[in-house]
Amino acid sequence: MVFQAFLDYLLLEKNYSALTLKAYQTDLGSFKRFVEDEYGDQNMANVNYPQIRSWIVQLVESGLTNRSVNRKVSALSSYYKFLLKVGDIEVNPLAKHRALKTSKKVQVPFSEAEVKTVLDDLALGDDFESVRNKFIIELFYSTGIRRIELIELKLSSIDLKNKTLKVLGKRNKERIVPLLNSVVQTAFLYLEKRTNLPNISDNDMLFLTKKGVKIYETLVYRIINEYFSLASSKVKKSPHILRHSFATHLLNQGADLNAVKELLGHSSLAATQVYTHNSIAELKKVHVNAHPRSKK
Repeated sequence: MVFQAFLDYLLLEKNYSALTLKAYQTDLGSFKRFVEDEYGDQNMANVNYPQIRSWIVQLVESGLTNRSVNRKVSALSSYYKFLLKVGDIEVNPLAKHRALKTSKKVQVPFSEAEVKTVLDDLALGDDFESVRNKFIIELFYSTGIRRIELIELKLSSIDLKNKTLKVLGKRNKERIVPLLNSVVQTAFLYLEKRTNLPNISDNDMLFLTKKGVKIYETLVYRIINEYFSLASSKVKKSPHILRHSFATHLLNQGADLNAVKELLGHSSLAATQVYTHNSIAELKKVHVNAHPRSKK
């Protein structure tokens, strides 16, 4: 009952998405099984920090990255904060826990030339899947939306007349993103192809497979990876790198950081500032090439 109350709290008061709730459920379930197997106690309210520490050690030894371990511990910490809030415990066993150190991942965006190659030379063809794939790539690059946001788009999300897209982001926060003319043209073509699918079961969803069902995460990842593998030698080729490219290219062209923050759906400016690294590198290049004293 307490566990369900916690999930209801995350859903109704914190506005967490269904995907986040599922992750919390999985992580907490994993910890609960560990406690039962190792200590024979089914009540998570009785757990102390040394027991949690043993679980963390087991996770690290299983090969999980520190980043993944920290995410799981964060879910557990939220649960104990909730138990403290409702009075089921008097002390949070994770109150003094310090997260494991993680190395900062350097996200290398695609170059403007690489994106141009994919959209102008590779994403061709007039069959349903080719047009859909081009539309997906264009949406990622021109709006900066997340993979899950794209998957959850509905037909009603897109307004071609006003050239806007309604996106449901993290914690069910809604934002309106403008659409470029080129994207609108591709959207019209895709919707025409979509109406000709023989069997559509998920009729309210914008993006479908050729079988007429809602697209899924691995398919979206595969589309981006396959196209950009032909145009880029970068190690990581994913929807998130396209999102990263969107932000970086806008900043390189002088876009305001606050405007990029709104487009990305970030809740704080700090989250957007991680994309300024490449923008600053570009500014340094311009500065060196243009400043009259740079040759001295």
